[in-house]
Amino acid sequence: MTAISLGPSPARRDVLARRIRLLVAATISYNVIEAVVAITAGTMASSTALIGFGLDSVIEVSSAAAVAWQFSARDHAVRDAREKTTLRIIAVSFFALATYVTFDAVRALAGTGEADRSIPGIVIAALSLAIMPFLSAAQRKAGRELGSASAVADSKQTLLCTYLSAVLLIGLVLNATLGWSWADPIAALVIAAIAVKEGRDAWQGKGCCAPTAHSPIPAGPAAAEADACGCEPGCTCCS
Repeated sequence: MTAISLGPSPARRDVLARRIRLLVAATISYNVIEAVVAITAGTMASSTALIGFGLDSVIEVSSAAAVAWQFSARDHAVRDAREKTTLRIIAVSFFALATYVTFDAVRALAGTGEADRSIPGIVIAALSLAIMPFLSAAQRKAGRELGSASAVADSKQTLLCTYLSAVLLIGLVLNATLGWSWADPIAALVIAAIAVKEGRDAWQGKGCCAPTAHSPIPAGPAAAEADACGCEPGCTCCS
C-alpha cells in the first residue's frame, strides 16, 4: 500500500470550508423563517403535520448550527477534532425527528383532530421542496470533496427536509381537495424510518469516504474495488 496525498490542497480546503459555512448560514436562515411560518400556520389550522414540519425546521437549525460551530475553527486540526461531536449532535437530531414524526403520525392515524385547509402551509411546503434540494446538493458536494462526514450528514438532514416537504405538500393538498387526511401520516412513517437510518449512519460516522490529505491509495485487488472518488467498497457517499 503506497501513501499518496489525494486530498485537496490547504488553499482548496479553506475555500471549501468557507463554502460550507455560507451554505450552513443560508440553511439556518431559511429554516428559521420556515419554522415560524409553519408553526404559526399549523396552530391557526390545527394541523399537527404543519406544526411537526415547523419543529423539524428547528431540529435542522440545531444540526446546521453544529456544523457551523465545527467549521468556525480556522485550523484544520481543530475542525477534525470537532467532527465526532458534530456527528453525534446530527445523529441525535435525526432520532428526535423520527420520534416526533412517528408520534405525530400515529396520533393523526388515530383520528386525533382534523386539520383545516392551510394555504400558507401549502406555499411554504412548495418553497421548501424547490429550495432544499439545491442547498443539500451543494453542501454534500463540498463535504465530499473536503472529506467531512459531518457536512455530508447535515446535507442529508437538509435532503430529508425535502422529503418531508413533499409529504407535507401532498398531505395538505389532498386534505384541502379530497379530504384524505390519512395520506400524510402514512408517508410520514416512511420518512421516520429514513431518519432513523440516517441517524444511525451519522452516529457511526458513515456518509463520507472522500480521501483526506493522509489517505493512502489501496494496492492490489482493493484498488480495483475503490471507485474514482476514492471511496471504499460499500461506501454510499459518492453514489
